[in-house]
Amino acid sequence: MPTRFELANAIRALAMDAVQKANIGHPGMPMGMADIAEVLWNDFLVHNPANPKWVNRDRFVVSNGHGSMLLYSLLNLTGYDLPMSELQNFRQLHSKTPGHPENFVTPGVETTTGPLGQGLANAVGMAIAERVLAAHYNRDGLDIVDHYTYVFTGDGCLMEGISHEACSLAGTLALDKLVVLYDDNNISIDGEVDGWFRDDTPARFEAYGWNVVRNVDGHDAEAIKQAIDVARASRGKPTLICCKTVIGFGSPNKGGKASSHGSPLGEAEVSLVREKLNWPYAPFEIPDAIRAGWDAKAKGAAAEQNWNVLFKDYAAKYPAEAAEFERRMRGELSAGWDAAIAKALADAAKAEKPNATRKASKAVLDTVAAVMPELIGGSADLGESNCTDFKGHVALRAGQFDGNYINYGVREFGMIAAMNGLALHGGFVPFGGTFLVFSDYARNAIRMAALMKQRSVYVLTHDSIGLGEDGPTHQPVEHVASLRLIPNVHVWRPADGYETAVAWKAGVERTTGPTALALTRQNVDAQTRSDAQLADAARGGYVLWEPKSAPEALIIATGSEVQLAVQAAIQLAEQGRAVRVVSMPCVEVFMQQDAVYRDTVLPPELRKRLAVEAGVSHYWRAFVGLEGDVIGLDSFGESAPAAVVFKHFGFTAETIVERTVKLLAR
Repeated sequence: MPTRFELANAIRALAMDAVQKANIGHPGMPMGMADIAEVLWNDFLVHNPANPKWVNRDRFVVSNGHGSMLLYSLLNLTGYDLPMSELQNFRQLHSKTPGHPENFVTPGVETTTGPLGQGLANAVGMAIAERVLAAHYNRDGLDIVDHYTYVFTGDGCLMEGISHEACSLAGTLALDKLVVLYDDNNISIDGEVDGWFRDDTPARFEAYGWNVVRNVDGHDAEAIKQAIDVARASRGKPTLICCKTVIGFGSPNKGGKASSHGSPLGEAEVSLVREKLNWPYAPFEIPDAIRAGWDAKAKGAAAEQNWNVLFKDYAAKYPAEAAEFERRMRGELSAGWDAAIAKALADAAKAEKPNATRKASKAVLDTVAAVMPELIGGSADLGESNCTDFKGHVALRAGQFDGNYINYGVREFGMIAAMNGLALHGGFVPFGGTFLVFSDYARNAIRMAALMKQRSVYVLTHDSIGLGEDGPTHQPVEHVASLRLIPNVHVWRPADGYETAVAWKAGVERTTGPTALALTRQNVDAQTRSDAQLADAARGGYVLWEPKSAPEALIIATGSEVQLAVQAAIQLAEQGRAVRVVSMPCVEVFMQQDAVYRDTVLPPELRKRLAVEAGVSHYWRAFVGLEGDVIGLDSFGESAPAAVVFKHFGFTAETIVERTVKLLAR
């Protein structure tokens, strides 16, 4: 029977061999955390290699994702569909072992990590998901939701500001099934961290309200096991286990040094490691006895089978709850969704009074939330301003998880990353709100959601200089265009309540990526639409105003500027000029339409085009061409009432008329 040390050495060997073969990678973390991984995976982690998506599995997140070979080694050794040939193809094109873990590429990878700290924040979202689902569905003696979230993290993750946001929230919510194992090796890329990272990390986490296990020898299996036992026994607090480790453990010349962090050890050093660890096997060779010591297939199958028996008993006693739970975990929307969103659309289509699109968004939420137990929302301390505090919401509090609303506090980055964890866990459609200008704080988490193709909805209000008196610090200018540049993010900037309802429908029904809603603070006019226009709004761009004769020019507008474009078109018609108005609430969806439809809306021969958006102008040049023009904002805003600011920067019907006439005169 192999010893624990020999089992851990299998990780070290695979990691250094894969990095050496690729001639690039990070061997130090896998070699340093191998003993911790061996104890966690062999003694505690509940999972089934044959079914990586089993709903009640423990979640394991490698937040320090540069150490991806640790995770790939674990998946291979325990029996996941990750053969040795994939480890030998580490970091190569189309392999299942990319440089950083990608959840959509490798079976058994829970979340895409690499940008430090985000995996930790994702794990907070996963831990919230577990607690909320347990509160919703568990019954006496029938705990169908009962699993832990374990995280590996390093010095770099804990330096990142997002770690403060996420871990502060986790402590406040008392997420006692969250266990973080900290690779406290005192090394980062630039060397020994004492020159730039002297936090009293245990005290910091204790201040957050965490249970902290200090000074654990990360190479002593029994000490690690005892620490995890303490963590699992903790009630009312998440746990941080501080593991003192040696980066690159086993390397005679590079162990404990930054040189083992992000570079191959070199053939000579790899040979010395083999000698020091008494690992006399060829690269990528795992002896049968050691592989058998790691194999988790039988144990995993038994764990899932035991849960299946439990769930069968649960379904017999609570059939409605069981069916709903299964539906949610499949990611399907509730039976009441279609009727509820249809009502929201109908109500919005009938609206006649001016209204802010942020308030129109709340009206949609008020209608659909009652039939969507999977909907979980929140705001970064702006619930009333974002209008995310929908009717009947129940806020989560420590020990009180039977709710559907999260007060994230002023933690935009942590909020979006935690939403990623909620979406990844399954069973939820998360949404979160902040001011559009503060989406910059969370941009990398939005990018990760797009990369991972996760369904989330971002309620980004106060979307332009229409914010008014708060001035340029809070008036977004480049933000809508910036979000549009992220692949796979759908950005909706609706013109009125109806387009807002359309945007919500699109965002909730979209399962392949996140959706951002850019919403106004100020009131906007409700537009009149035919049945055809009501349908075409969902196509991302459509003809909202058509002149009586063939158009000689067209105006493309979004959001609050659509009403100005329509007013201008009416004035131009009175002057005998025929101008079409195209509302373009979502460029990404419009560009997914077939060429025939796009050319119907934006006829190629109609080259006199004016785009109007209260944001940077550059984005629209591709739509108006060399003969077109853009009314945009390529400077910061001003502090004044919204109407005054709009007039100051030329966002008026009169300016649109003037610029259109100039276009027609060319």
